[in-house]
Amino acid sequence: MTIRCLSFPKCLGTLLFLGLICLFVPPAHAETDPPYESLKLFVAVLEELERNYVEDVDADTLIHNAIKGMVENLDPHSSFMPPQAFEDLQDDTKGEFSGIGIVITLQDGILTVVSPIEGTPAYDAGIYAGDIIVKIDGESTKGMALWEAVNRMRGPRHEEVMITVIREDEPAPLTFSLKRDLIPMTSVRSAVLTPGYGYVRVTNFRMNTHEEMGRQLEALEAEAAPLKGLVIDLRDNPGGLLDQAIKMADFFLNAGTIVSIKGRDQKDNQDYQAHSDRFDKDYPIVVLINGGSASASEIVAGALQDHARALILGTPSFGKGSVQTVRPLKDGYGLKYTIARYYTPNGRSIQAKGIQPDIEVDSGILEQTRKKASVFDRMIKEKDLPHSLMPEEDAKETSSEETSSEETVPDVSEQQRQIKESAELLQDVQVKRALDILISYGVFSNLNDK
Repeated sequence: MTIRCLSFPKCLGTLLFLGLICLFVPPAHAETDPPYESLKLFVAVLEELERNYVEDVDADTLIHNAIKGMVENLDPHSSFMPPQAFEDLQDDTKGEFSGIGIVITLQDGILTVVSPIEGTPAYDAGIYAGDIIVKIDGESTKGMALWEAVNRMRGPRHEEVMITVIREDEPAPLTFSLKRDLIPMTSVRSAVLTPGYGYVRVTNFRMNTHEEMGRQLEALEAEAAPLKGLVIDLRDNPGGLLDQAIKMADFFLNAGTIVSIKGRDQKDNQDYQAHSDRFDKDYPIVVLINGGSASASEIVAGALQDHARALILGTPSFGKGSVQTVRPLKDGYGLKYTIARYYTPNGRSIQAKGIQPDIEVDSGILEQTRKKASVFDRMIKEKDLPHSLMPEEDAKETSSEETSSEETVPDVSEQQRQIKESAELLQDVQVKRALDILISYGVFSNLNDK
C-alpha cells in the first residue's frame, strides 16, 4: 500500500511521535523490523481516518487516543495523562482540592467504587464499596476515562454534584446529591481506646504522612505512658507514596528488610532496610486491614506481619503488588506505568492475592446482626481489574518473562475531623477484638509464636 503524507500541520504530531519511536529502532534493520511494519500500519489507519471519516477528525487527538489505549491495556495502573490529569495526580499526594471522597477504579470499563473515605460527603451519604457509577451530573460514564470521572467529581467547595449508581440488590438506580468539600493533607488521626492503649487511623500515604504519624505516636505515648499496646487502622487505605509506607514501617522495626522491589531492569531493583530507633516502640501492635487496604498500606501490613511485629486482623487486603513510576512528558502530559513488583520481607508477592490476616474478623457494629453480606465483602480487588498482572506463580507458569485515581482524606468542620470518640470506636467489632487481644498480651504472644 502506498502511504501518502498528511497535510503538514496535522502530520507534525505524527512525525514527532514516529520519530521518537524510531530512535529505538536500529537503522540497519528498519525495513525488516516488525515494529516498523506495525508503525506503517498505524500511519495508514491514521491517514484513512483523517481523509475519509464521516466527520473531521484531528490527527493529534487520534494519536493521543492511540497512546492512551496502548498504555491502559498494559495493566489497570498504567495511564497516559493529559496535562490536567497529570496536575491532579500531583495534587493527590501534596495538594488540597475539593471532592466527594471516594476511591474509584475501572473494572471491565465500568466505573466502580473501591471504597468511600470515612467522614467524607460520599461516606456520609451512604455510597458503598462495589457501587457502579453510571452517571455524573446526568452524563453517562460509559467510555469515560478514569481521570475524567475524577475531574468531574471535583470542583468548588460546597457546590453539588449528582452521582447515579447501580447497587446489587437494589431494583432501581440510586441518585445522590453530594456537596463537595475540601480534601486536605491530614492523613493520620489518633485516640486513646482505654488507659494505656492507643489507636491510630491512617487514611492514605501522602507527602507528610510519616511526620504526622510521628506526632500522633508522641502524643499517644505521652498521654498513655507507658503505652501498653497500639491498634493501627489501615482499613480502606488505598495507598499512596511508597517512601511514606517505608518510613512508617520503620517506626516499628529496628532491623531487616521492609520491602524489596524487583523489575525487568536491574536499576529498578531496590531493597529497603529498617533502621535502629533510639526510642524502641516495643509495645504489641494489631493492624486492621480489609479489602480496601491497598498498595502502600499492604507494604506496611506485610512488613510488620513478616517480622512478627504485629498481628494482622480483619479481612484479606486488595492485592496490589506492583510499583508505578510517573514520568513528565512534553506540553504537560504525563505517563504512569508499572516498572516492578514488590515483595514482603519473606519474599512474598501479594499481587492479586493480598495480605491474609492472621485472624479473620468481619466488619460490623456490636449488638447489631448483619442480615446481608458486608459491603467490604463486595470490594473490588486487584485480581478483578482488567489486564491485572497475574500472581507470581501463575505468571511463571505461562511465561518465562515477566502501577486509582483516588480522592482522599476529608476536611469538614473541626469537630468532624476528630477521630471517633473511644466509646464509639469500641462499638466497632474489629477494633474491640484488637483491643481484647492487646489486653490479653499472653494470647498475642502465643499467636506470634505460631
